Amino acid sequence: MQTTCTSDTSLTMAVQMLPQDANPYGSIHGGIIMKHIDTAAGIVAIRHVRGNAVTASIDRLDFHHPAYVGDLLMLKASVNLVGRTSIEVGVRVEAENLLTGEIRHTASAYLTFVALDKKGRPTPARPYHPTTPDEIHRSEEAKVRRAMRLAEKNRERAVDSSLRE
Repeated sequence: MQTTCTSDTSLTMAVQMLPQDANPYGSIHGGIIMKHIDTAAGIVAIRHVRGNAVTASIDRLDFHHPAYVGDLLMLKASVNLVGRTSIEVGVRVEAENLLTGEIRHTASAYLTFVALDKKGRPTPARPYHPTTPDEIHRSEEAKVRRAMRLAEKNRERAVDSSLRE
């Protein structure tokens, strides 16, 4: 199976925020930003596996600064880690005020996708080998998050099992 590097699958996506994306105060709804995050991350996951990949979880989504009507939302997404069938994608969102040039770090998120075969079953994902110091750092951090996700999943299974007894 062929391996990939970040440059093969990373994505920068730009979307201008419009009045229908905002609340009555002119700031963009968090759900709108979440949708764009999921779209950008999904494209990266699909490019990585060159097949179907679906969102399994959003590990973390932090909003740092608001985005407003008229801002250009820049979403930068890339693979952080690949498991057997899963892919963690990190997304950084920045909002640019097109009139002033001010750029604000709006949000960051980590999403996990599962590669699926043509029958909709999990299938092995292509390996990923980080090469730059930044990629290696992000991959090491992703391994820690993955271990925490798996530990939490095991705790949930144990609780579910004890409730069924």
